[in-house]
Amino acid sequence: MNKNENILIIGVAGGTGSGKTTLASHIADAFGDRVAVITHDSYYRAQNDKTYEERCLQNYDHPDAFETELLCAHLEQLCQGQAVDIPVYDYTIHNRSNRTQRVEPRAVIVLEGILLFSDELLRSMMDLKIFVDTDADERILRRIVRDTKERGRSLESVITQYLTTVKPMHEAFVEPYKRFADIIVPGGGDNPAALDMIITRVKKQLGDV
Repeated sequence: MNKNENILIIGVAGGTGSGKTTLASHIADAFGDRVAVITHDSYYRAQNDKTYEERCLQNYDHPDAFETELLCAHLEQLCQGQAVDIPVYDYTIHNRSNRTQRVEPRAVIVLEGILLFSDELLRSMMDLKIFVDTDADERILRRIVRDTKERGRSLESVITQYLTTVKPMHEAFVEPYKRFADIIVPGGGDNPAALDMIITRVKKQLGDV
């Protein structure tokens, strides 16, 4: 990638319910309109050829569920100073919506997602890789609350999905790639000491200090 050296790409990965979104939000808050946040979930593949029942049975925790090649292409465009229109995913129907979201080039691009580090090309595009490391019991409890309240899922479906795909895929494609992280944040996204360290490092790379 012909990367613009003035653009900093940060990857925030970790298991489901680990606090990735919280940490990414804290970073965005610290740098305001200099930051664009992009979630890997936006790039779940479109499944217009499948019925809702068929979509419910898909494995959404395997790298193949994502159109990561499109994310990489969008990052290339952003680094070349071009705006992109990213997909908007609808969790309630397990499919992309008909809408897109315009993202303008920014000095800092924060990527957030479970499987960010499992793709070698995407990983190579990141200047700073952060892994949010949270206890498994806490993560599943957070996922149950989120999916039942925000995504219209039943408790039974959340538990079934966790046991059949989320947990085994975490062990195969999330936990092993923690070794690529530059920074490991223990205990979730609300870790003031880790956040201060990350913000200081980003400021240095931006030339703010």
